[in-house]
Amino acid sequence: MNAASTPTAQQPPTSVLDRRVTVVVVHRNRPDSLPSTVAAYMAQADTDGVIVIDNGSGPAAAGALQRLPPSVEVIRTGANLGFGPGANVGLRRWLRQLDTPWVAVTPHDARPAVDTISKILDEMPTNPGVGLVSADVGDGFRPVIDPFLGSIDAHPDSEVGFDRSDYPHGTLMMARRDCLLEIGLFDERYFAYCEEADLGLRAAEFGWGCGVVRGAIVDNPGMSSSVEMVAYLQLRNTLLMLREHYGRWNVIVRATIALVEIPIGVLKPHRRGLHWSPRARLTAIHHFMSRHFGPPPSSMIRADGS
Repeated sequence: MNAASTPTAQQPPTSVLDRRVTVVVVHRNRPDSLPSTVAAYMAQADTDGVIVIDNGSGPAAAGALQRLPPSVEVIRTGANLGFGPGANVGLRRWLRQLDTPWVAVTPHDARPAVDTISKILDEMPTNPGVGLVSADVGDGFRPVIDPFLGSIDAHPDSEVGFDRSDYPHGTLMMARRDCLLEIGLFDERYFAYCEEADLGLRAAEFGWGCGVVRGAIVDNPGMSSSVEMVAYLQLRNTLLMLREHYGRWNVIVRATIALVEIPIGVLKPHRRGLHWSPRARLTAIHHFMSRHFGPPPSSMIRADGS
């Protein structure tokens, strides 16, 4: 992509004044939640259009897709590309054919409050160098990246308004057009998980800021993917991210921690994390070492594709 110059305080980007937002919703097999999610984003005052990327949903989702308002563009990929690659389909459509200065990316079950996008945009005139920003998921933390551990939660620097972070929450993230033109889109090797962290690190390398807007609320009812698949993708992709941005030694430390935690979890079940799976961890390390990226093993995917 053509590079765009990083904005400065003396010459803010057009997007400071132009608040129009295109929303990209990544969907797969959630006909129960998709219509209400789309409706919630269409009700945002600054939404200028919604694009739904259907990642190879089955027949059960066909009715929900057909019942979406005529103004909603539906792009069917025909396969489960993953969150990042699926989002890229919508982002490319936005960059090539639409002129809104902002894009929002969100999954099929994220529900923003009625003023969420407006609150995010309200913070941008005083933060012209911010290229990536996300809504408040209500956990009281900000997403940061530890060079040896990967994505972790940290205490907030600010309780209200804009709070700096290393990367945006994937539940609802927004990006300036100028920023994505310069840094590129999601790295599709990740498939899902950690792709937004990688994007945040790349943005920082080009001088773009990132943050969370406190009080711009978005709710995500829960995780629909299998525990084993999440454990696999989180570890494999964390190792990929650390190698790409920090180096081999950081990968060795993180992989060693993951291996040591397996016998600890066996002997002390109360020490297990939310997504504890020995098989997933071992497979993730093996696949990382063999440069096997993209979709997770089919044995870790539920019957509905999640």
